[in-house]
Amino acid sequence: MSVPFDDRLKERAEIVRRFNRFYTRQIGVLHEHLLESEFSLTEVRILYELAHRPGLTSTDLCRELGLNAGYVSRVISGFEKRGLLEKTRSVADARVAQLQLTDAGRTTFEPLNLASRREVMAMLERLSLPEQQQLIEAMRQIETLLGARAPGYILRDPRPGDMGWIVHRHGALYAQEYGWNAEFEALVAEIVAQFVREFDARAEHCWVAEKDGQVVGSVFVVRQDEHTAKLRLLYVEPSARGLGIGKRLVEECLHFARLAGYRKMVLWTNSVLSEARHIYEKAGFSMVEAQPHHSFGKDLVGEIWAREL
Repeated sequence: MSVPFDDRLKERAEIVRRFNRFYTRQIGVLHEHLLESEFSLTEVRILYELAHRPGLTSTDLCRELGLNAGYVSRVISGFEKRGLLEKTRSVADARVAQLQLTDAGRTTFEPLNLASRREVMAMLERLSLPEQQQLIEAMRQIETLLGARAPGYILRDPRPGDMGWIVHRHGALYAQEYGWNAEFEALVAEIVAQFVREFDARAEHCWVAEKDGQVVGSVFVVRQDEHTAKLRLLYVEPSARGLGIGKRLVEECLHFARLAGYRKMVLWTNSVLSEARHIYEKAGFSMVEAQPHHSFGKDLVGEIWAREL
């Protein structure tokens, strides 16, 4: 005898509720140390958003965190009185006040951020590397399925065959769009081969963007030194541009680098890659060096971009 659809749905709802209770307990354990600080958990969430996304407004915070406008206004006012943040007028609209942490605000937030990171890393260390990857992938799938705006793509870890495909598509796309020769494909192959041979899961990662079962983009984070992560080989297929994949890949890199304990992220690009440069600028990177060079059969201007984490 088959189970009625409504009963099956009720069973699934109970599974979701059970998971919510379990996850709430996990989060409570992770946040116990924050309860010993002078800030509430919600205040710490606001500090986190302001630390990582300069230029937010009170309206942005209400929308992103699902908070009451009056409550956010009181918190912001309190932070301002204590010298933790300052307001500046938006260039686009003088009526809008943008928020950013002061040096004192960043100094106050940093110990809370480090403590939270250590708690999460301690939780992950109890799992094997495959289990960690499985957990992260499951979290990404939940975020994608329940997100208010389904992106139409997923981000996943690389699978056998992906690395060769990434090299192939870099070579083909840059030849097609910029006229670069096989030297560039050789460089990509060297970077990918080194990543595979020397991979350190604690300090490095690769994300593959997949849409409709096809690889449509990727990016790498590698270790430059103890305190500096390097973003490498960001690419998005022409057919998948405009979906925010490039922006999302860069955001994943920054998030991973912070959790891994890096203090800074750098990248190397070229002035002709205007779309990528726009993504980097929006993500808070600034160009710190430019140098003309002749590579890949073209006269180019190489650029180093960087940002603090």
